[in-house]
Amino acid sequence: MSTPTAARRPRVVIVGCGFGGLEAARRFQGEAVDVTIVDKTNHHLFQPLLYQVATAGLAAPSISAPVRLLFRRQSNITTLLGEVTTIDPVAREVHLEDGTRLGWDHLIVAAGATHSYFGRDEWARIAPGLKTLADAFEIRRRVLMSFEAAEIEPDPARQRALLTFAVIGAGPTGVEMAGTLAEIARHTLSGEFRRIDPASAEVLLIEGGPRVLQAMPESLSQRALEQLQKLGVQVRLNARVTEVTPTGLQVQSPFSDGGAGIGTHRIDCHCVIWAAGVAASPLGRLLADANGAECDRAGRVKVLPDLSLPGHPEISVVGDLAAAMSYRPGKEPQPVPGVSPGAKQAGRAAAANVLRRIAGKETVPFRYRDYGNLATIGRNSAVVDLGTPLGPLRFSGKLAWLFWLFAHIYFLIGFRNRLVVLMDWASAYWSFQRHARVVAEVRGRGEA
Repeated sequence: MSTPTAARRPRVVIVGCGFGGLEAARRFQGEAVDVTIVDKTNHHLFQPLLYQVATAGLAAPSISAPVRLLFRRQSNITTLLGEVTTIDPVAREVHLEDGTRLGWDHLIVAAGATHSYFGRDEWARIAPGLKTLADAFEIRRRVLMSFEAAEIEPDPARQRALLTFAVIGAGPTGVEMAGTLAEIARHTLSGEFRRIDPASAEVLLIEGGPRVLQAMPESLSQRALEQLQKLGVQVRLNARVTEVTPTGLQVQSPFSDGGAGIGTHRIDCHCVIWAAGVAASPLGRLLADANGAECDRAGRVKVLPDLSLPGHPEISVVGDLAAAMSYRPGKEPQPVPGVSPGAKQAGRAAAANVLRRIAGKETVPFRYRDYGNLATIGRNSAVVDLGTPLGPLRFSGKLAWLFWLFAHIYFLIGFRNRLVVLMDWASAYWSFQRHARVVAEVRGRGEA
């Protein structure tokens, strides 16, 4: 087993450069440690705006930044492109897919999350989720090619199916995606086709629960529902998808006439977007198996109050990969939500605890500060639930939309990205246009 010696500085390996990994690495700036970041992509991605790439509102470089660029002035950080396949806690090594082995004295795992299809993984090919730039490009292709296929489709029934878009799951991603699709159909594509009317497209938002944005207060959830309906989105609540095929969905939902029982109906649809489930990266279970730790139902690793693994204080897990709790004096521990502020705070806290261990000090429990939730529905429409010292501040409509807009501009990585996104949004606001409507690969008509 390798241990720190006086001849070298402590080695820290960070797996993943999402929000948690990025903040952990930044916390080590100027510290007497050598840090290696391993990520399977070469960029950090601002995921809250990923749906804007999928809907042609923004170009990919506007919401991403090369990892090497982010740390070029942080001399104690080395960045490597690779995928972790094994974590060996005995040898204190991380094994990469290409055979590389990285030794470490302290390990921070921030590998993030992936899609959950609730045991129906075969749906992934038909109904892509939205976690990566590759996902966004594929969704954008499918959306735009559905309109193109409808333009040359002579059969009215098939044309109707091509102009039906289904978003499964009414969390923030689903709500934002559905609202934007409705705007594309009714405004962006207006006047561009000769055989179809894009405004006739149907956008369905299918949610298994009783309301949209269930993490938000019921009053804001109702306002979001009203704003979606105003945009023309058909919201179907208490509806459970039981089958997904290349040509449609099978849905179970209460009878629309208020009668007792559940009815099953089919929706003919060629473009389905999955926003219903999230699961931890498979690396979570791999890590748990190697260390004897436990995972919850979503595959998140259960961690101690200081975000380390039981029996392995040298290993910390943060972000969507961790089933972490927030500890406040005199209060019961509360689960940390799987949102970017939680990942950022956990990354900083885990790095700070690593430095405490190196200095021979006791670590401290993680305390999550909840600053609230935001979701945009469409043009001039959003809902905001903020935590303040005086209590929650909740509002919706245009003011909420402006707050959402400037909050996201503020948290983007890099001045250039902030400026480009602001200019793109200003142009889109006044022109109703989305200029990132470029598809690199055109497949067969209506093909998923």
